[in-house]
Amino acid sequence: MTQVMSFHSTNWSWFAFVRKVKVHPLFWFILGIGMMTGYFREVIMVFSIVMVHELGHALTATFFKWKLNKIELLPFGGVAEVENNGNQPFYQEFFIVIAGPIQHIWMIGLSFLLAGSTIWSMQAHELFVTHNLIILLFNLLPILPLDGGRLLQLFLLFNNPYKQAMLLSLRLSFFFLLIGMTVVIFLFPFHLNIWVVISFLLISHYLDWKQRHFRFMRFLMGRMEMRNHRSIKSLSIDGTITVKEVVHLFERNVTHRITYVDSRRGTMVISEEELLDYFLHYGGRIRMYDWVRRHVPFDRDNRTSEIVK
Repeated sequence: MTQVMSFHSTNWSWFAFVRKVKVHPLFWFILGIGMMTGYFREVIMVFSIVMVHELGHALTATFFKWKLNKIELLPFGGVAEVENNGNQPFYQEFFIVIAGPIQHIWMIGLSFLLAGSTIWSMQAHELFVTHNLIILLFNLLPILPLDGGRLLQLFLLFNNPYKQAMLLSLRLSFFFLLIGMTVVIFLFPFHLNIWVVISFLLISHYLDWKQRHFRFMRFLMGRMEMRNHRSIKSLSIDGTITVKEVVHLFERNVTHRITYVDSRRGTMVISEEELLDYFLHYGGRIRMYDWVRRHVPFDRDNRTSEIVK
């Protein structure tokens, strides 16, 4: 009885996974053009490579129990969309990001093993390896939302304030995109497919920039839900800084031990959770000096302050 239930549960989970695969309407248009122009096999080959690449991301995300929203095949590639509030462990996101590029290694290796056989001609092998290398190298460009851009972003997020790192990664990504556009203008000015991809990347950058405040707030709200198993990092502040400025110093995957230094009140430790809760409910324009004065009891005789727990 238990085995039957397990079997059906596994089938249902795979069925639910497959249902998350979406095909963009323009994909069929490109496929139709490929059939009419005699490039049907090449189009199928490219999208098969892209599908395996995205499955690498998706299956790794599922392994770490991240919520997978969808895998979408686009006219120029694919995307695996997962739920990420910016508080998951670094190592998990790192493995999810590199899981896509790693797929090209075994695909190229398999192609070399089968090259020249009755089921895999040398022509098919050379074409398959070329497409794999092009897709792999393109995805490793330090441009968001490509894998190289996500690795750059992850590197900047490590040991830096979340908001500062996110803004810097967007600016660097846009800078590299501009360099790429300059190269295309001089070398491939009339290559329609490349300009379609560049248009997608430009729109993606615009949307990421427009949603940067929402993404930061989602990161802060996620901190309230994922407080366990994080290392402690000290953060020293004074009364001149605002609550908002303190919150902007918060880093990913650490809980901050906020040390407030005041010549009159002395030194005290403020709970990150207490400060974050205030910011999410009332905003952060108030200076830390005024916030402490309102929220931390003060013993005038002993000139000491209670620790906010």
